[in-house]
Amino acid sequence: MSKTKLEYIWLDGYFPTQNMRSKTKVVNDFGGKLEDCDMWSFDGSSTRQAEGGSSDCLLKPVAIFPDPARKDGFIVMTEVLNADGTPHLSNGRAGIEDEDNDFWFGFEQEYFIMDTATELPLGFPRGGYPAPQGMYYCSVGGRNTHGRHIVEEHADLCIEAGLNFEGINQEVACGQWEFQLFAKGAKLAGDELWVARYLLDRLTESYGYYIDYHPKPLGKHMDWNGSGMHANFSNTTLRTCGDKAIYEKICEAFRPVVKEHMSVYGEFNDQRLTGLHETAAITDFSFGISDRGASIRIPIATVESGWKGWLEDRRPASNGDPYKIAGRIVKTVKSAKI
Repeated sequence: MSKTKLEYIWLDGYFPTQNMRSKTKVVNDFGGKLEDCDMWSFDGSSTRQAEGGSSDCLLKPVAIFPDPARKDGFIVMTEVLNADGTPHLSNGRAGIEDEDNDFWFGFEQEYFIMDTATELPLGFPRGGYPAPQGMYYCSVGGRNTHGRHIVEEHADLCIEAGLNFEGINQEVACGQWEFQLFAKGAKLAGDELWVARYLLDRLTESYGYYIDYHPKPLGKHMDWNGSGMHANFSNTTLRTCGDKAIYEKICEAFRPVVKEHMSVYGEFNDQRLTGLHETAAITDFSFGISDRGASIRIPIATVESGWKGWLEDRRPASNGDPYKIAGRIVKTVKSAKI
């Protein structure tokens, strides 16, 4: 009889920024497929998802990945359901309207690696600041590059887990990094992003670090770039239309629903979206070709391909929920009624 460790991951009920929770289920003679994963439950009163008198919440497995850091292990991404089997209020995944996986998403996850001893980003001296940003972006060498060992290890873990991991780079600020993921299907994109975050957060436990996903962890008045999670997206129309006017119509569909997007694009995003540091102001909406100061960037590759490609929403914050972000983008694109 073989034993397998299944790490069930879910999102808690904290608002507006949810946290990952997980626990291990040891099973016998596991088949290795999603359909072999049973429903499970947890104490929702400990995660702000239920009252103590009726505390059971359900975990519905929705995606499974090999766990590269555990012997005989798998990572199981789940949705939270109420005891009656309906989606919990905290379940953003269940509301995504992309059952045919027509929408493709590529997320660019930025983050800071923090030292638990100093509570400062790697490379920051105690009681002071490193050199101004400028030399850190895509840098090499010990003077400007901090944390590469953990970033490389994280990349290997993601690839071994079977995630569609597409790249890494050091970002503009000291101790700031980014990884990129791509998936065909809005729900799968969210699944993979959350599992990649899980692998990164778990990895920091071995190094005395933690990951700060706050979009402006150094303070809103500091002259440092914040952290975002740019959302690159397309559907069949964007990938095949070959029409500038259709692209502009889809972009314009975002203009009247700025508040709706900002409500799910991440807490404290107003500290990042100031109109400075390669951002558009949070109250504004704009789009432009190759414009990193716009709300939505039309990539030059899309234009050069004859208006067949994708769009990049540059507004989502690094701490946003990819399920809610993708769900809102899908809804807005569909509202254009092309």
